[in-house]
Amino acid sequence: MTKEQRHRCMAAIHSKDTKPEMLVRKYLFARGFRYRLNHPRLPGRPDIVLRRYRTVIFVNGCFWHGHDGCKAYVVPKSNVEFWKAKIERNRQRDKEQQRRLAEMGWHCITVWECQLKPKVRQRTLESLAFTLNEIFLNDRKVRTYRMPETACAEAAEPDDAIGYGVDKKQLPLDPGGPKGKLEY
Repeated sequence: MTKEQRHRCMAAIHSKDTKPEMLVRKYLFARGFRYRLNHPRLPGRPDIVLRRYRTVIFVNGCFWHGHDGCKAYVVPKSNVEFWKAKIERNRQRDKEQQRRLAEMGWHCITVWECQLKPKVRQRTLESLAFTLNEIFLNDRKVRTYRMPETACAEAAEPDDAIGYGVDKKQLPLDPGGPKGKLEY
């Protein structure tokens, strides 16, 4: 492939509205999930943002994001060092963006292009819907909180006050002798 042919081929690849992304969006919308696209104020401009679920979905191409163990991720035979460095930078950027989103309280889901092949597409999309519902329910679950137990509550009275102290004391009920004393 000449340099011009390679340039034309790469320029034709877009990052928005890709076929895998459209499959995920169509499925989510048909199931009642409402979302925003490429939210500019979130790190990485996630492909799909479900604000109600506090979840972002990245639909990644296996080649461009270096999906390990995938048949679609093969380093080109020409300009190998450039491609390895580029894909590694993409991986590092993806990790950093997901870390920042998690710090902001967002759930991150990555759907790989190979997971949307016809044989496994339905299972992947159903799993995605299940995961979103689970996130929704877990985030709204009633949680019980335990108050830390402090030391025995003490009144701010002196030790020699009546009714307090370590030793038993006798209180005079009747000044008439030992029969009239109460121990406490």
